[in-house]
Amino acid sequence: MAINAEVVKTEEENNVSVLRRFTRRVQGSGVLNRVRSKRFFERTASPYKRKIHTLKKIAKREEFKELVKLGKTKEMAA
Repeated sequence: MAINAEVVKTEEENNVSVLRRFTRRVQGSGVLNRVRSKRFFERTASPYKRKIHTLKKIAKREEFKELVKLGKTKEMAA
């Protein structure tokens, strides 16, 4: 992995100013924006995956309707 932001402390510089310089360097390089944009990214499901998911959902719905008809479960009130 490449180093995106590097700051070297000089002898006359205190820790606060080094931290401030590092923060500005990181903001300028765009690393945080890139990481934050990828944080909650989810790939879209392929057509095959969507089809399988839909078929499973339909099967579960049919099974639930059958259980309601047999009186083994109550129908949801929504």
